[in-house]
Amino acid sequence: MSKADKDHSASISRRELLKTTILATVGFAASRASSQSVNSNVGEQSSSESIMFQSAVSQAQQIRDKLLGSEELVKQHLQRIEQINPKINAVVALADDAIEQAKRADKALAKGNLMGPLHGVPMTIKDCFDTAGVVSTWGTLGRKDFIPDEDATVVKRLKAAGAILIGKTNTPEFTLSFETHNHIHGFTNNPYDLNRSPGGSSGGAAAAIATGLTPFDIGTDYGGSIRVPSHCCGTVGIKPTSGSVPRTGLCLPPGMLTDSLSHVGPLARRVEDLKMLLAIIWGPDSIDTRISKVPFPDPDSIELKGLKCAVMTDNGVATPDEETVAAVELAGKILTDAGLAVREDRLTGVADTMAIDAGFWAVGGHAFIKQLLDAAGTRPEQYANNWFGQMSAMVTDRVSVKELNNQLVRFEQFRSRLQQQMSQYDVLISPVNARPAQVHPAPGDAPFPIEYASYTMVFDLTGWPSGVVRGGTSSEGLPIGVQITANPWREDIVLAVMSHLERVFPKFALPEINQASTVFS
Repeated sequence: MSKADKDHSASISRRELLKTTILATVGFAASRASSQSVNSNVGEQSSSESIMFQSAVSQAQQIRDKLLGSEELVKQHLQRIEQINPKINAVVALADDAIEQAKRADKALAKGNLMGPLHGVPMTIKDCFDTAGVVSTWGTLGRKDFIPDEDATVVKRLKAAGAILIGKTNTPEFTLSFETHNHIHGFTNNPYDLNRSPGGSSGGAAAAIATGLTPFDIGTDYGGSIRVPSHCCGTVGIKPTSGSVPRTGLCLPPGMLTDSLSHVGPLARRVEDLKMLLAIIWGPDSIDTRISKVPFPDPDSIELKGLKCAVMTDNGVATPDEETVAAVELAGKILTDAGLAVREDRLTGVADTMAIDAGFWAVGGHAFIKQLLDAAGTRPEQYANNWFGQMSAMVTDRVSVKELNNQLVRFEQFRSRLQQQMSQYDVLISPVNARPAQVHPAPGDAPFPIEYASYTMVFDLTGWPSGVVRGGTSSEGLPIGVQITANPWREDIVLAVMSHLERVFPKFALPEINQASTVFS
């Protein structure tokens, strides 16, 4: 037997051993889950977990039942931010009026006035969105002290539903990096290992949720910026269909050359929160003209049995490590047991992901960054991401009509080819990234080779809904996410599958930074 054959055999043996161990664990978890209600049990959460690690749905219910005051809950979160945030640097600004808003919420409820499903629940918002009266830097030096007069659309909608803004979470400059770092606030650390990245660009949001600093946050996804941090920090998150949630008040304005890649969606601790939050922020605002008037689909109406499911463990661009593959295979086994028609497959068009994405930058995608820098009052040499300087040195500002047209044609052909392949299935299970959270890079660099993110980038290019739920833990104690993707406008399928996986996957330990022995699933 050759050395290559021996290495391959050893690799298979290690993977099979890992699968066997995990499947033995999940067998107990599956039997436990089968006896539980499909819907979350608020009382059960209350008795087994600190209020700081319960879902937003649970917290809201306890406020409505007057078992918990909004003022009390907001103060607890602010105290926890004071205690934990210096270690992870996830929250970069606080709302001065949070306690006062909580007092008003309690008084309103005492009079029988319920604002909405999030009445009195605290939230943070990624610092790429404008928030009225609270500094909104977008991670760029020119806006270091900028305080907007108006909220972004998603913030308005959440406040109208009763949520209380307590702070802003860190973002790379204009959200355009897989490392959460900028020249104003520096690095955000991964709560499972402070020397590692939380991912980007919603790394501040994911790290804050994982450590109980906030119940939920709103992130953005341009190449994986909701899903990669969810994977790295062990949270849940969803990137909805392109054209479903307004970008009004976001640092990346609608209408750019790469407009269809820009998505807004929630991150949280539990899938039930994603269902509620996405329904709140969904739909046109009459400002962002790219948003379609499509009703929000009901995830609770989905019957999993009989759905056609593809499992793609390797996309042919970046081979994942064994532990990541094992987590995806475990998800496939769970869904097979749930009655889905599951088979291994690879969307062959995924191989062109990197070339299609790079093509946009080559034909002028970088020009909008220069416009953003100019509008913010930040000099180009102050831009925090090193790739921009490297790209600017190689890409010309003069692009021929033929080059631009060719890129748009290739992009449409890419989307069409993948859509034809995906139309055979209802749902696709895959890795989120080729590796768990990586060690912090040098300032301005990415924490991993860009091809590792091809698993998420492809679904920004196609515009399909795609979510992440934690499916495992690496040998180094780091979270491993599993990605769930469906056809356009089928968020109901994504969320239904995520809910089932969340219930059946084993429970996972909180980061040690919490200095607590409780677990969440």
